[in-house]
Amino acid sequence: MGTTGAHAIDTLDDLRRHLQWAIELEHATIPPYLCALYSLDPERNGEAVHVVGSVLAEEMLHLALAANLLNAVGGRPELDTPRLLPAYPHPLPHGDRSVQVHLAPFGPQALDLFLRIEQPASADAPPQSDEYRTIGQFYAAIEAGIRALCAELGEAEVFRGDPARQVGEFHLRGGGGQVIAVRDLRSALAALAEIVEQGEGAARTDVWDGDHDVFHPEREEVAHYYRFQELRLGRRYRTGDTPRSGPTGEEITVDFDGVLPMRHNPRTADHPAGSAVRLAQEEFNHTYCTLLHLLEETFNGSPSLMRVATGMMYALRAQAKALMTTPSGDGRTTAGPTFEYVPPERRRWSTGESRRITVLENGPYLVHGQVPLRRKKKIVSEDGQSLTWQTHEDIPTEETYALCRCGRSGVKPFCDGSHARPDADGKPFDGSEAPTMPPYAELRHTHDGVGISAHRVGELCVHAAFCIGRTRPIAKMLDDSADPDVRSHIMGLIDHCPSGSYSYSLTRAGETVEPDLQPAISVLEEENGLASALWVTGRVPVERADGQPVEARNRTTLCRCGHSSNKPLCDGTHRRIGFHE
Repeated sequence: MGTTGAHAIDTLDDLRRHLQWAIELEHATIPPYLCALYSLDPERNGEAVHVVGSVLAEEMLHLALAANLLNAVGGRPELDTPRLLPAYPHPLPHGDRSVQVHLAPFGPQALDLFLRIEQPASADAPPQSDEYRTIGQFYAAIEAGIRALCAELGEAEVFRGDPARQVGEFHLRGGGGQVIAVRDLRSALAALAEIVEQGEGAARTDVWDGDHDVFHPEREEVAHYYRFQELRLGRRYRTGDTPRSGPTGEEITVDFDGVLPMRHNPRTADHPAGSAVRLAQEEFNHTYCTLLHLLEETFNGSPSLMRVATGMMYALRAQAKALMTTPSGDGRTTAGPTFEYVPPERRRWSTGESRRITVLENGPYLVHGQVPLRRKKKIVSEDGQSLTWQTHEDIPTEETYALCRCGRSGVKPFCDGSHARPDADGKPFDGSEAPTMPPYAELRHTHDGVGISAHRVGELCVHAAFCIGRTRPIAKMLDDSADPDVRSHIMGLIDHCPSGSYSYSLTRAGETVEPDLQPAISVLEEENGLASALWVTGRVPVERADGQPVEARNRTTLCRCGHSSNKPLCDGTHRRIGFHE
């Protein structure tokens, strides 16, 4: 069957371009589905919440499948780009321009859009690579292109991508289906089938998508189009129903009074700069663009970041809900998220491949630039004196990785998204940072000895206890520093201070002498298996969540128990609470 459309898929570059379009297409469904979902009162519209939430989760899965397909053929998925967030309303990417994607609360207008987006192709509809009438026709064109290129070039030439960039299974509450790692023609066809069948039904002639309903396991799950038909028509599909018969099962009731009246297609420009609504919208946009950045990193060499990205959906939900309960100012509607792109230069944290650690708000430490990660264990004497650090094996990492900051992760030292989930008290992690500290040179207290001056900033102390010495603290040892052995011992103890709370110079006004520490992050373990701080060495920059830099020093210790009162820095609280991995 021939492919129609302005853009044929005759080369690998054509295929990669269309698979990037597929990513943009799958993403285009997410903002309107999010707005509809978050506008629903779950107590009054539980079934509608289940339907929209399940479709949203599966669209995220489709996004991952499209990225896997692009990676498999040697492409590079792009998500942190303004192309994914054009101004609303806008047409579906490269599709029928009469279909205008808009942001609206749940209701008839939103359902009309969702039904048009998910509309099944007719059984005889041709593949269509551009300006497609239906999503099924677009994916049929991609399938035809993949088959033709495999026949012409061979599977090995087509599927030349790095298998390590494939995203494996991940869980989004409420969705069915599975993420398929794409490595050859067979798995590529399976991924395409997963996308199409969940959207429009199997073989374009069935209402079912082949999975079991997540919320009603006793029955089969209907495809996206027919789930929205159930809400529109107020009745469920049951066994024996067809697209022609429509749903003939039990009734579904939608309470349209249980929907927040969000303003349609809201914009930050609708509100004065600095106003509460605009600031909240800008905060949402910052969070959403952080999500896009995490997804781009996920699909380009750091698949485990998917856990962090899915965790960020909790933060988006809270921010969107807050907006949708805030009056917009017109006396009729509430505000809503605007999904406007925030350019990297306007963000509170930087992008790029340079080595750095970014603190995500109420989230993990995001580590860029392949900073080495290793474990270090404190060696103590028989009587419990701190002696030195023993370096253990390097911990394998991805190109970009996330380290737990809340202390709750089940895969420490890495983040698994636990920060976003409620704890035993029903609260997510509060990663609020302490005020930015003045520079070390302004805070330090100096104690002079003979041939050495010891400097200390108590606010940086993590209580690793190297400053105590074998018999007495450094401050007392300085009295005997005329003895070269004592002076050398003081220097060694200070060199082992992980936070750099203690430092030394040869004269009071002299340059600080620092140990030769390479750029790295060390996961510290103290006596009795106590899990200590993250020890950042070699002046790796650390950016706070509020956009301010942590003073760049040769040694910095970051909290990973989640309880420091000096976040993001460690203050030794892990010792008081007995923190362990």
